[in-house]
Amino acid sequence: MKVYKFGGASVKNAEGVKNLARVLKHEGFDNKLIVISAMGKMTNAFEEVIKSYCNKASDLNNKIAEIRNFHSQIIGNLFEENNHSIYLDIEQLFAQLTDFFIQNKSTDYNFIYDQVVSFGELISTKIVSSYLNTIGIENDWIDVREFIKTDTTYRDAKVDWKATEKEIQSKINTSRLTITQGFIASDGTNTTTLGREGSDFTAAIFAYCLNAQSVTIWKDVEGVLNADPRAFSDTQLLTQISYREAIEMAFYGASVIHPKTLKPLENKLIPLHVRSFDTISKKGTTVQKGEDLIPKTPCYILKKHQILISISALDFSFMVEHNIRDIFNFLHDYKLKVNLIQNSALSFSVCIEDKFNNFEKFYQSIQSKYKISFNKNLTLYTIRHFDENSVSKIENSNTVLLKQISRETLQIVVS
Repeated sequence: MKVYKFGGASVKNAEGVKNLARVLKHEGFDNKLIVISAMGKMTNAFEEVIKSYCNKASDLNNKIAEIRNFHSQIIGNLFEENNHSIYLDIEQLFAQLTDFFIQNKSTDYNFIYDQVVSFGELISTKIVSSYLNTIGIENDWIDVREFIKTDTTYRDAKVDWKATEKEIQSKINTSRLTITQGFIASDGTNTTTLGREGSDFTAAIFAYCLNAQSVTIWKDVEGVLNADPRAFSDTQLLTQISYREAIEMAFYGASVIHPKTLKPLENKLIPLHVRSFDTISKKGTTVQKGEDLIPKTPCYILKKHQILISISALDFSFMVEHNIRDIFNFLHDYKLKVNLIQNSALSFSVCIEDKFNNFEKFYQSIQSKYKISFNKNLTLYTIRHFDENSVSKIENSNTVLLKQISRETLQIVVS
């Protein structure tokens, strides 16, 4: 049994769906489970729908129509018959979306988000599964919400591993090709999601529960590079990464591999391959037990839209353990992700990201107890296995606000 994951870039149009079929024909499609994301930028498009719905904006129906038209165009380019059953399948999903908007009574943005954004994956997998069946690649479409069970932490749900393993092991036919959705799950009653970019994690969950031979993430790059090619011109392919090193890179924000993906695979020593869906003859990168990096080279990770906060006591007393504990309670309560911390006698500095848009509430709550200053829209560079040249590359072209060094890792916050 092998698990494949195809992201939105791989199925962004009809040609992408046809190329997915080409990959399966090249690699073989028996004993495979395929996890597929929403098509192209459809997760972003559904997020705009959610904003319009929550704000009671007049453009809600127009934004839904844009999503429907996007998928209709792809369907039209994949299926010759105008009365193909896929049209009805997709219209039924849009009808379910409309029913949710009519019947929903909740004002919880995170709950609404998970119920609505999940349609991107459902529509995408319906189209791909139907197309593969049409061209003779028989497959079983399954609703992942019947298999992956979570708690009710909407937008960042925690997996109930015992219940999930029971469902997957008892219901998946591993001899067949199975198509399912990434990113989404269920708390038993409602849809949940595993966090943005959670489709990689979905693949790892299935691989763990099925004792898969391997997981392959198919991307528009040839593998894991030592830096984001959109930000660095002289990138280098990493042919092998150890689980430990990959977990470190993911923790610091490397976008190629989702942070939650790696630990379940390491626990069962399941290799993770990152390969290009354009150049399928190349082996790409393998994450497995062994050497940390091949080749050994500095690796750059950058995170944009960071906030650097400096906090001190109102009476200018020392910032000691009970102050830091108090501050972290505030950060936890407002779901602010901490990426770097540094403290001195009188000040505690923390670099955070505000993915739930809670910073203003955090600021209003904490300023009654502490003096706080901050800078927004900063960039955090993390360099694993840094050397003098790699550090100079960042420092010489940016204004450095904070710098921190450990044995293998250097972090720099710049404006």
